[in-house]
Order: sequence, then structure tokens, then C-alpha cells
Amino acid sequence: MNDQPTLSPKPSLAPSALPPDALRWHCPAESLPFDSTAQIEPVTGVIGQESAVESLRFGLEIDAPGQNIFVRGLIGTGRMTLIRRLLEEIRPTTEPPPDRCYVRNFAHPDRPRLITLPYGRGRAFQRRVEKLIRFITRDLATALSSESLRTRWSAIEKEGQRRIEAVVQPFDDALRQAGLTLVSIQAGPVVQSALFPLVDGKPVPPDEFDQLHAAGQVSDEDHARFHEQRDVYQDQLGEVTNKVAEIRREYGERLTTVREQAAGSLLRDVTRRIEADFPQPAVHDFLEEVIADVIAHRLDAAEGQPDPSRHYQVSVLLLHNGEANCPIIIENTPTMVNLLGSIDRRIGPRETSYSDHLMIRAGSLLRADGGFLIMEAREVLREPGAWKVLVRTLRTGKLEISPPDFGVPWLGQSLKPEPIDVNIKVILVGSADTYYILDSYDPDFPHLFKVLADFDSVIERDEKGAMGYGEVIARMVADEKLLPFSRTAIAALVEHGARIAARQGKLSARFGRLADIAREASYLARKGSREQVTGDDVRDAIRRTKQRADLPSRRFRELLADGTIRVQTTGRVIGQINGLAVLQAGPLTYGFPARITATIGPGTAGVVNIDTEAALSGAIHTKGFYILRGLLRHLLRTYHPLTYHASMVFEQSYGEVDGDSASGAEICCLLSALTDVPLRQDLAMTGAIDQHGHILPIGAVNEKIEGFFDTCNDLGLTGTQGVIIPKANAGDLMLRQDVVDAAKQGKFAVYAADTIHEALELFTGMAAGAPDAQGQYKEGTLLALAVERAFEYWVKASRTADSLVMEDEETGEPEQMESEPPPSLPA
Repeated sequence: MNDQPTLSPKPSLAPSALPPDALRWHCPAESLPFDSTAQIEPVTGVIGQESAVESLRFGLEIDAPGQNIFVRGLIGTGRMTLIRRLLEEIRPTTEPPPDRCYVRNFAHPDRPRLITLPYGRGRAFQRRVEKLIRFITRDLATALSSESLRTRWSAIEKEGQRRIEAVVQPFDDALRQAGLTLVSIQAGPVVQSALFPLVDGKPVPPDEFDQLHAAGQVSDEDHARFHEQRDVYQDQLGEVTNKVAEIRREYGERLTTVREQAAGSLLRDVTRRIEADFPQPAVHDFLEEVIADVIAHRLDAAEGQPDPSRHYQVSVLLLHNGEANCPIIIENTPTMVNLLGSIDRRIGPRETSYSDHLMIRAGSLLRADGGFLIMEAREVLREPGAWKVLVRTLRTGKLEISPPDFGVPWLGQSLKPEPIDVNIKVILVGSADTYYILDSYDPDFPHLFKVLADFDSVIERDEKGAMGYGEVIARMVADEKLLPFSRTAIAALVEHGARIAARQGKLSARFGRLADIAREASYLARKGSREQVTGDDVRDAIRRTKQRADLPSRRFRELLADGTIRVQTTGRVIGQINGLAVLQAGPLTYGFPARITATIGPGTAGVVNIDTEAALSGAIHTKGFYILRGLLRHLLRTYHPLTYHASMVFEQSYGEVDGDSASGAEICCLLSALTDVPLRQDLAMTGAIDQHGHILPIGAVNEKIEGFFDTCNDLGLTGTQGVIIPKANAGDLMLRQDVVDAAKQGKFAVYAADTIHEALELFTGMAAGAPDAQGQYKEGTLLALAVERAFEYWVKASRTADSLVMEDEETGEPEQMESEPPPSLPA
């Protein structure tokens, strides 16, 4: 067996470098059919989202249960803009929402009664009831003092007095004949009747009469007669008193009835006119309760007692004025209170709080009744209780404005207003992750949000897409008073959109990011006293945007330059390779090289990922590592078990490592350690793998290439440096112009590999090899050498495992015995 591998004179599978023209797509400015955005009609909709528009239009126009809408897509794709403009365009023909009013429930004051009136009639009803209140508090007492009513009351009083006299007069005459008379005595708050003797025709109190008798001024005969007669007439007095009280009660009730009938008649004259204009049964019931309460408790209030007006007032939750347009409510802060509404509290006597029907406040769910409520899904989910309230309202069709019950006794009794029947179409705007979470964990969600409007993050990279960019910018110019954009500026924005999309034949539909670039480009052009924005302004804005957030990238390059971070961009090393990683800085992504090392020796542990063992490996990276182990078994088709102990790690990485884009580089590094074949350090690699050796596409390919280019540029370009990327990503390239220029000058290269064999040949300069029909590799190839080294490790492991320790039968001492050596490597 040779200690050094036999290199094939020429790699058979290594791909050639991509031509410089393939590293960046250019949008020719002359292909745009305008000179500047001043010649373009601003777009009124959203470009490139035909499927989403069709779904959204269907959801807005259909009237069926559960047809609420979830608008799914990335932030910045124009979702809110599209929804607003579609609603303005469609102008859904819905029934005008009714007015909702709350009034006092006199039977159950803690449960205010709901009155539903036609659109725009709530305020009129409130004003009519206010006039009724003014009549009660100001005019009712005067009306009850009319001449006709006083005449009736006087007649009743006289009749009652005659009946009383008819009862009292005979008794009074009998008393006078007996020398007695009836006198009323005030005893505290009570008036009592007592029998007094007459002396010289005048009533004398019994005590004084006894004193006169003792003084000799009253004879014994008169004194005895008084006491005798008083006992006789005392019983009759009780009967007479009862009869008089009954008569007074009877006629008092008649007076009260007449007064109440008069008050009721006066009030119904007023309420009858209200009911004629508001024929709803709930209005009739409320007005009848008002009349009953006035008659029972408030007649004295019309004469200066406490003001009853608060109990009778109408609380209109929403005032609809003007045209009956379909409500379109955008709730940016969907807290439970903002959605549901609230009930205020006031501090009453003894520092206790109270609430009534006038303190009920409407929320977004009621304001959107009969129309549309638009919200960000993640904002609803962030607010405690908001999602529960929303789902309950949509499921039941009833809005219950009830504040949380905190169980604090001194807060007083909570109100429970009568539920409101509402008809709302909710439009939730959210990401795909949010949609899948709701669909998985809330069983009500798929039944309540049956319409999905899917916004794509990209649009087609064609003439229509480029023209759409111009139309969007023209709209911004008109709305935000920006400078006009020249065709070169639009072309630069289109190229930046292609870079953001990072997909072959696609442009980014995330116009929020592009709008920020456009605003800064207009700022730079205006600052430079230019009349329109140029392509250089756009490119300068892009550079400035990235520069403001590139502190992590600059710090990495500084650490690289002073040797703190070790990355090698020249030479060859066994078991060491340059992988590529990325970091996020807000919406921007930066790439940088990551040194990966591997060591291997005999053993049975297999491949150990140090990052995983140190709990620094994310789930996707761990999965990629297991795929790597499967690929290794696929490549090394041995008839014996793979017995080795290998370790692999991202060097100088102290945070979590995730993603599988380094798995291609890892398998190359592991095979290098196994075969002792050194790898080129002037190459870096990015790409995931499957278990059959295909290199799979990854994200942020442009940023990763540029990250390694910057490192090579800082350490010195040699003309041999480059990056290996998945072939599937070749069409996604939109590299910086300086990288493209370096490729044109032969200083940097980008290779697109389809299989791990191609990558191995680029890294080693050695043919990777392919198995024949018997699964054997041709001698002199890298994988044949890997199989040979794997056999050597198995031999060593087998000899160690087969060394048995046995006892000598005679001495009892341990005796070493070895099994037969394993067979040699087959030819």
C-alpha cells in the first residue's frame, strides 16, 4: 500500500469556472420604454400578484359563513396596499350597518339593554329621548298642576272630606253631649287622637282636668262622669279612627291614581310620537320602562328632587353620519380592549367605583360591523386575550362587550351588556409561519378563515416585471414628492430586485425594501442638485444602506487581518476546508468563511460532531450531519463495517451553528482526513448534500461568495481563489460588480458543482472515482483510497476486538490468545 496517493493526471469531473457574464444579470437601461418615471402612469394596484388578487377579490365579494381572509406573504410585498386599493376598487355592496344603542335595563341595571336602529338613526333617537328627559325634569310638574287636574283633585278631596265628616260628625255630636271632644295630639312624627273633657265649652287635657278636680274646681260627679264616658267612647274612637283612615287611604289612592294617570297620559303623548318615528319593539319596551320608572319613583324629581336624567339617557355606541359606506377598519393595535370595546368606571361615594350603560365604549369589532376589519396576525397573537375574543366573535356572530373580571370586590358590580349580533369579515395579514401555526394549533382557524390569498415574494424577471418596477416608483414619486427616476435608475433598482430575489428569472416583490432604496436615492440626487435620480444614485444608496449595517462584517475582517481569526486562503491542508456561513443584520445578510476541520483514527464511535456534542448545533445542522454519515456509507461501499472515530467542528465558532449548507464542505473535509489527501485552501464551498452525493441548492449564495471574495481580497488575491456553489444556484447569481470584474481579470472564479465528486476533484486535483458493477473503485481515485483506508481501520479494530483474555487451566493465570487475522483487501 502506498503512503502517498497516486494522483490522476487530469480530473475527469471537475467543472470549469462559470463565465463572468453568468455571475450577474444586467438590466439594459435602453430596453426600458421610457426616459424617466415622469412618462409613466403610476400603478394603481400591486404588480405580479395575479393569483393573490383573484383570491382576495373572491374573499371580499363572497358572502358566506367562514369566508374570512388570511393574506399570506412576506412583509413589504404590498399586502396592505393591495387590500386597501381592492376595497376601494370593489366597493363591496353591503347593507348599511345598523346603529347600536344601549339603554338602562330597569329590571336588571347590571345588564344594559340593546336597541338596534337603522343606519344613522341612533343620534336622532338619542336627541328625542333627551327632549323627553327635559320634559320630565322641567315641564311635567307644571303640566300636572293644570287647572283641570286641580279641579279633579279638589273634587276628590272634597268627596273624601264629606265621607269623613259623615263618619266623624255623629261621633263628635255624641261626645259633646257627653261633655267630651276629640283632640289631635302630635307625638313626635305621629298624630294621635285623644278624648278631652270640656270645661266651660273648652277642651282640657285629662291631667289638667284631674288637677282642677283636686283643686275643687271640678265636682266629684263631673270627674267620675268623665272617666266613665271616656272609657265608653274610647272603643268607639278606635272604630271611627279606622274608618277615617280607610277613607283617607282610599281617596289618597284615588288622588295618586289620577296623578299617575295624568302623568302617564302626558308622558305617552310624548313617547307616542317617538315610537311613531322609531317603531322598533325594543324602543317601545324602553319607553314604557321609562314611564313606569317616572311614575313609580320620579314624580317628585320633577318638583326639584335629584335629577333622574342619567338613567333615561341613550348611549349611542357608534355615530354613523353621511353616506352609508361599507366600514373598512384597519386596527394597528389589536389589544383585547381595542377589539372588544371597554366599560369605563367612575369613583362614587365612599370611594367605590361604578359603571352604567353610558360608560360602554365600542371597539374595532363593532366599528367594522357590516364591513371589513384588517389586522396583522402576529399583532393579534401578541396581545393577551385578543385572539380568543376574535375567534369567539367570529364563531358565534355575537359581540359581548364585557371587561375582564378581576374579582376585586371594591370595584363594584360588573356590567354585562346584551350581546350584539355582528356581521364582520376579518382580513388577517401574516407570514407563512404564522399561518401554519394557527392552522396546526387552533381547530377553529381553518373553519373561520377559509380564503387564503397567497402573496409571492417574487415576480417574473421580464419586460412586464421591469415595467412594473417603473410604475411602482412612479407612484412613489407622485405620492411622496420624490424626484423623477431616470431609466438608468429604474434599471439599477430592477437589478437590485433580482439580487434580493436570488432566484433565476425572478425579481423581488418586496417593494418595501426597494422603496427605502428609492427614497434614499432621491435624497442623494436632490442633495447633489440633480433634477432626476440616476443609476449611480441608486447604487450609492444600496452601498450606503449596506455600509450602515456592516459593523459585524467589518469586525470580522479586522479580526481576520490581525490573525485573531484563522482562515487560510492559499496552500493545501489535510482535513481542513473553508465553509461559508452568513449572519443577519436586520434585512441585510453578510457572508464570511468558516474554517472546518476534521480528524480521524481507528475506533468505533463513527463521526462525532463537536458542535452537536457541545449543544451548539441547531436542528437543521444536526440533520445535515446525519445525512453526511449516510452519504459516507454510500460512497465507501465496503463489505465490512466502517470502524473509525472521526471528529469534526467549526473552528472558532462560539455560538449556535445551524443550517445544512456546510454539509458538502464537511464531507470533503472528512474524506481528506480519511485519505490524507490535502484540500485546496484557496477554495471555499457552500452546498447541502443528499445521501447519494448530489449537491443541493442553498440560500444567500451571493452573500457567501462575496464574503469569501472579501476575505481573499483582504489577504491578497492570487488568481487561483474561488468558490464552489451548487449547480442549481448558478442561475441565482447577482454578484457585486467588483466580484464580476475580478472574475473577468482572472483573479477569482465561481464553480458550479452538481455532485460531491466534482467538488472533490476541484479540491484535491484527484479523480474522485465511480464504482463499477461490483461496487469497486478504480485504483488511483480518491474514493478507492478512502475504501482502502477504511479497510485498514477495520483491520486494526478487528484485531483489538478479537484479542481475548482467557485463564490457563493449570496456573489460573490470564493467557493472551489472538484470533486469525482478517482477510486482506480484495483486489
